[in-house]
Amino acid sequence: MSEINYYSTNLKAEKVTFGEALLKGLAPDRGLFMPDKIPKFTKDEIGKFSKMKYHEIAFEVLHKFLKDEIPAAELKKMVKSAYNFDVPLEKGYENKYVMRLDQGPTASFKDFAARMMGRLMQYYLKKQNRRLLILTATSGDTGSAIANAFYGLDNIKIVILFPEKEVTNRQRKQMTTLGKNVQILSLDGKFDDCQALVKEAFSDHDLDYLDLSSANSINIGRLIPQSVYYFYSYSRLIKKSGGKIVFSVPSGNFGDMMGGVLAMKMGLPVKKFIIATNSNDEFPKYVKTGKYKIIVPSKNCISSAMNVGHPSNMSRLVALYGGVMNEKGDVIKEADMNKLRNNIWSSSVTDARTKKTIIEAWKEHELLLEPHGSVGWAGLHDYIKEFGNDPDQVYVSLETAHPAKFPEQIIKLLGFDPDLPPSLEGLESREEQYDKIKTDYKSFKAFLKKNYK
Repeated sequence: MSEINYYSTNLKAEKVTFGEALLKGLAPDRGLFMPDKIPKFTKDEIGKFSKMKYHEIAFEVLHKFLKDEIPAAELKKMVKSAYNFDVPLEKGYENKYVMRLDQGPTASFKDFAARMMGRLMQYYLKKQNRRLLILTATSGDTGSAIANAFYGLDNIKIVILFPEKEVTNRQRKQMTTLGKNVQILSLDGKFDDCQALVKEAFSDHDLDYLDLSSANSINIGRLIPQSVYYFYSYSRLIKKSGGKIVFSVPSGNFGDMMGGVLAMKMGLPVKKFIIATNSNDEFPKYVKTGKYKIIVPSKNCISSAMNVGHPSNMSRLVALYGGVMNEKGDVIKEADMNKLRNNIWSSSVTDARTKKTIIEAWKEHELLLEPHGSVGWAGLHDYIKEFGNDPDQVYVSLETAHPAKFPEQIIKLLGFDPDLPPSLEGLESREEQYDKIKTDYKSFKAFLKKNYK
């Protein structure tokens, strides 16, 4: 076995290597894979990141986990080809920045995870001469990022489920205009319904012959690459040796947040994570009260990718703080809430406030935000209101998608259509192709059995 192995958050499955965890996606006991050891960076190692390019920092972070499994030269090639786009850190005002994670091929932060995960999966599949069928639920950006990252690969087929009324036209068209090995399914339901169907398929032994895996943030292969941009922004913005940073993370299924918490556990000096949710406020209530209650059905907000009533990654967060939570959201063993609150603060942002923040950020700072980034920016200001504005503190809010992916809201609120990034040009005229299925597992299973042998 490797120096680092991966256990299930449900604690009823055997430990596996990273490669096995990556290709399985979900553990056999329906838990999520977590590393049994988290490698650490020294202060000096983190200090050297300021002179490195993004892909070089990515290599250092991933190599800590994968040095027993992937030769360094191979990993260097993967990160260099995956991360060939910019990561702008835009100053809002004073020492408050927006990290724009929207410059990749699908103009979303999901590109950082999807592109790296695609390369990692290809590496292991070629080694084992295997094929995979990947099932993924999306509330917007995951689907397009995964579809684009895996498009055209001959040993991977993709099935993506999305809630038809909760994605924008541009988000949908980024998925439905590809074809080839990418199959898109729409449901008249919620993201949580899509996610539930995917999870059920993974635990259905009738489908074992399909060799299923996941590309959602339930897959550990998504999380580790997402910790890199926290190290990157720190290396560019913190000049004082050992200085701490505050991150505000707009959060839905909590994959982005878990990438950040993982970076902190690896030694990144973080003063606080602000977890900003929309009106699906199960997490802010949990942090405040210590009681976790899922929201069913999830509330439909304009920050659509965050319409999640029970984030899958909650079980990982609870595990990191010494607790156990099953896939249904039942707390089997309480987490250390004092330690969790020491690292994490959370607030909920309504749609009205999301819209107001978009308007104010543009008028006051010429800072263009879309609904998810607006929730992060509003959450940051909630935190400052409660704890005061420290003039020496660096604050970074994450912008998770390009504003041009949400033209309806930007036009309505600001009166103009944002310029399209290259990745969205020509999208409107492309032909779409997708199927609709009922929101029940029987229909989904029948579709898989009919279309994939």
